[in-house]
Amino acid sequence: MYKTFLFILVFVDFLGKTIKIFALRTQDYTNLNFKIMAKEVKAIVKLQVAAGKANPAPPVGTALGPHGINIQDFCTQFNNETREFGETVIPAVITIFDDRSFTFILKSPPAPVLIKKAINLKKGSGTPNKEKVGTITRAQLEEIAKIKWDDLNANDMDAAVKILAGTARSMGVKVDG
Repeated sequence: MYKTFLFILVFVDFLGKTIKIFALRTQDYTNLNFKIMAKEVKAIVKLQVAAGKANPAPPVGTALGPHGINIQDFCTQFNNETREFGETVIPAVITIFDDRSFTFILKSPPAPVLIKKAINLKKGSGTPNKEKVGTITRAQLEEIAKIKWDDLNANDMDAAVKILAGTARSMGVKVDG
């Protein structure tokens, strides 16, 4: 009994724009005799929606409606995949194809949301250089860095903590450690 493998190949031009996406099905990934099914990318849309709370009303409907995809279908799939995250805001990158189908990738929550959650803060400071609204420790920043590791542009934990410390300072949160 053979397993069927599905490969997705993305061809990108030198500016980073996706040109073609191919879905490849084969039973033996070492043998390159396969059927190619091409879908051209129509648009890439980025949204930030509360986990489990997507509905066809704005901002989701306003962002996806002009592209002609089934908005309720996206909302149902998004809500099913994010239900366990509670009330946290979750970014999604939605790839819309010419045939009005779509795929989406969920990212980790934004750093300011995680920082506010870690120190029980309602909102950041309006004047972060003058007014400090809270304090966060290095250990808390390391926990946030572990959550955001895949989305951060850092090679090690110290670099990730420095990125998050800068975000915290810009919110008016004092960093200890």
